[in-house]
Amino acid sequence: MYPGILRRMAKKDAAGGKRTGRISQIRSVYSMTKQGDPKIGWILLASFLGTVAVFAVIGLVTDSLWFLTPIGVLFGLLIATIVFGRRAERSAFAQMEGQPGAAVAVLKSIKRGWAVTEVVAAAPSTRPMDVAVVHRAVGRPGVVLVAEGNPNRLGPLLAAEKRKMSRMLGDAPVYDVIIGNGDKQVPLRRLRAYLMKLPRNLRKDQVREINDRLRALPGIQQQVPRGPLPKNVRMPKTNPKIR
Repeated sequence: MYPGILRRMAKKDAAGGKRTGRISQIRSVYSMTKQGDPKIGWILLASFLGTVAVFAVIGLVTDSLWFLTPIGVLFGLLIATIVFGRRAERSAFAQMEGQPGAAVAVLKSIKRGWAVTEVVAAAPSTRPMDVAVVHRAVGRPGVVLVAEGNPNRLGPLLAAEKRKMSRMLGDAPVYDVIIGNGDKQVPLRRLRAYLMKLPRNLRKDQVREINDRLRALPGIQQQVPRGPLPKNVRMPKTNPKIR
């Protein structure tokens, strides 16, 4: 599963500097999830009652109803919690898909082993939703260029960035990823899993060395244009240094 929304929501409140209560977190995540999944309440209720019903039936058959029903209630709560977490993640990524900045938000949610540099290449555009940008992530697999935006403009950006990096990388592997749901593209919700499945080709010291080289390259001084990402989905910020 992708990084848990409840963990991301458990950050300090920017205004008061205090952690929000667990009930408040769950309520906030539930509200966000319901926007993209209106039937979430009924689904959770069905998950809970269905699990309890199974245990109750087994209890009737084995003449142990009063013993198995409380166990069924506990398992029902567990199943409902699991279903809620998965559907909340799915809803969050569905709301983020297609929004500028969604890919870099996912990249920066990876806590260890990756150094992420935001917007190493961008195609100029006067339309906010026509943005085409490339982000760079350096980790044990090598260098991964993650492109998001208008797919028709991303090919030349990736090719140019590869040429710019080529003299700095030596034999380090380079992967390129285009975020999307088309052929040979990686859906946003699967980006983290894609990175985690890549083979580990480099040692940690090599990762640091390559990242230092690439950070010395001249780059564009701009941030990715931010679209209306869901306000309740807060990806943790990470330090660009390898840990």
